[in-house]
Amino acid sequence: MRAAVLHEIGQDKLEVLDDVEAVGFGPGKVRLRIRATGLCHSDVSAMSGVLPQPAPFIPGHEGAGEVVDISDGVTGLTAGDRVLVCWLPACGACPSCRRGQTQLCLAGFMNAGTPNFKRPGGDVFGFAGTGTFTEEVVVDAGCAVPIPDDVPYEIAALIGCGVTTGLGAAINTAQVEAGSSVAVIGCGGVGISTIQGARVQGAAQIVAVDPVASRREAALRFGATEAVSPDELADAKQRITAGEGFDYVFEVVGKSATARTAYENTRRGGTLCVVGAGAMDDNFQVNMFELFFDEKRILPSMYGGGDVLRSYERAIALWRAGRIDLESMITHRVRLDGINDALDQMRTGESLRTCIEL
Repeated sequence: MRAAVLHEIGQDKLEVLDDVEAVGFGPGKVRLRIRATGLCHSDVSAMSGVLPQPAPFIPGHEGAGEVVDISDGVTGLTAGDRVLVCWLPACGACPSCRRGQTQLCLAGFMNAGTPNFKRPGGDVFGFAGTGTFTEEVVVDAGCAVPIPDDVPYEIAALIGCGVTTGLGAAINTAQVEAGSSVAVIGCGGVGISTIQGARVQGAAQIVAVDPVASRREAALRFGATEAVSPDELADAKQRITAGEGFDYVFEVVGKSATARTAYENTRRGGTLCVVGAGAMDDNFQVNMFELFFDEKRILPSMYGGGDVLRSYERAIALWRAGRIDLESMITHRVRLDGINDALDQMRTGESLRTCIEL
C-alpha cells in the first residue's frame, strides 16, 4: 500500500512509497482504511526532532476512515464502521484514568515505540502509535472512535486532534468566563480552534496574535475581535486592558519565548494556558518573586485537558448547531502525492489545515 515515510529525523521531505505494509493485527486490534487526514504542526515537529519519535516513521495522527477488520476481543466495532482516529486512547485502568484525567493516560504513548508498519528494508513506526499518512493502519481498538453518519471524514479528522485540543484549552482547561478578555498567540489550526472555544464561552474581547497576515485575517472570520502582529500586542494590551493584561492568554506555538510573552501579557491573577507542544530542552522561566507576587495561573493543556470522547461529542454538537465552523478551517486539499507541498504551506503559514484525501 501507499504511505508517506520520513527516513531520518531532521529531513524536511517525505517520500511517498507503495511498498509499505500495516502490521501488528491481533487481539484487541483493528485495521482501518484511512479516508482523510489532517496535517498538524505536531507532525512537522516530530519530523524535525522537536517531539521525540523513532524513525523511520509515517507521520499523521489526525485521521478518519472506516473499519476494515476487527480482531478477537474487540467489541463495539464492526467492519464498515466510520471512525476517527484517537491518537491518545484511555486504558481506563491506570491512576490517571481512575482520577478522570484520561488525557494523561500513558498507555497510548507506549504504542509509539512499537512498529506498526514494515517495508522490505525493515520496520517502520507510526507517529504517536498511529501514522495516518497511509492508506491503512493497524491500531488498538480504543483508537477507533465511531462517528455519526452525518460527519464527513475530513471534519472528523480535524476533531481527532486540532479542534479538540484548541476547543478544550478554552473550555476545559482555562474555563474562559463570559465577558472576559482573551489573547491567543499562534493562529494555526489549533489557535483558530482556541479562538472558537473562547467565542463559544462568551469572551468579550479575543485578540489573535500571529506574524502571518493571512492567519490574522482568518482569525477575524473565526471569532477574533481583532488581530495583531506580535509587535502590535503591547499596544493592544494597553488599549483593551488599560495596560493591566488579559484575563486569559493562550500560547499555541510551543516555544519558551512566546510562553514568556504570554506570561507578560496576562494580568495579575489571570490565566496563562500553554497549548503548544515544544521541545524538551526549551525551558520556560519565571522568577520566584513574580510567580508569588503576580499569582498568575499557569495551566498546561494536554489534548484539550479533558475526556477526549466527551470532547469529540461536544465538538460535533457545536458544529451541528453552527456554533463552530470546521469546514472553513480546511484551506487546502491534496492527495498523498502532494504532501510535501502541504508541508511547505504549513511551514510558511499559508495554510490553516490541509486535508489529505486518500
